[in-house]
Amino acid sequence: MGIFTKTAEYFKERLGKTREKITSSLSSVLSLGRKIDESLLDKLEETLISDDIGIETTDKLISQLRQAWRSEQIATTDDIIPFLKEHIKSYWPHRDRQLNFAPSKPTVILVAGVNGSGKTTSIAKLAYTLSRNNKKVIVAACDTFRAAAVEQLSIWAERIGVQIVRHKSGADPAAVAFDACQAAVSRDVDFLILDTAGRLHTQKDLMRELTKIRDVVARKIPDAPNEVLLIIDATTGQNAIVQAKMFTQAIDVTGIFLAKLDGTARGGIVISIKDQLDIPVKFIGLGEKPEDIAEFDPETFVDALFN
Repeated sequence: MGIFTKTAEYFKERLGKTREKITSSLSSVLSLGRKIDESLLDKLEETLISDDIGIETTDKLISQLRQAWRSEQIATTDDIIPFLKEHIKSYWPHRDRQLNFAPSKPTVILVAGVNGSGKTTSIAKLAYTLSRNNKKVIVAACDTFRAAAVEQLSIWAERIGVQIVRHKSGADPAAVAFDACQAAVSRDVDFLILDTAGRLHTQKDLMRELTKIRDVVARKIPDAPNEVLLIIDATTGQNAIVQAKMFTQAIDVTGIFLAKLDGTARGGIVISIKDQLDIPVKFIGLGEKPEDIAEFDPETFVDALFN
């Protein structure tokens, strides 16, 4: 098992709200043994959109279903769930979900996300799991604009037992990143995780500063950052697509950490993000504890949703 791997039962338990909603909505459409027709496909389309799978992604799935029905590959409602599961799982090649490691220490992970997305807690989960697997970790408090952000990350660092680089509130975030890179190299750490301000994706000046932090890191450590993770609150639904597009334009997001997935019935957003943006969901947050982090596994995830 990998560092972040969780069991199928863990997923099923934590995705209960999402599964309950999807199961309920699909059951109202897919009467057992009913023959497929255009009316049923129209109702199924409405249902999938309401489950936050998104209009574009749903349209693609319904088109695939319609083609399979017309070619007589499927005939009744009993065939639909297995068909959907097989096609949805195929969206994620295995390579997409791996954490990008540097060829030599340290591996640098730049973390971004809007305020309230669960960014600081998600960083703590990453750092905690890595440190519990005998990795030496530094977190950097580059979110210097929000008064409580530095203190919040400091509390987490002390709680989970990892090092932190911090400046005073209001300091230049890029300067914190610079010092953190120096510390990571001189202390021979395995991972450097950089927190950044919870920028609203509509504020272009702040997005430019994110780019500045990334560029400072790249100059200080060759090929860094190795991973650029965007933290997205799963409860935001389709607005997550807009956020991901804007952040990717600024800092070339390489993966998504979908937080608060255990507390929402909108898990279908995972499918929509991958299909529309081709940005892999690498991690999911499934609780409030430091250990409540899992590497995204489409087989387990899709089975848990459509169980």
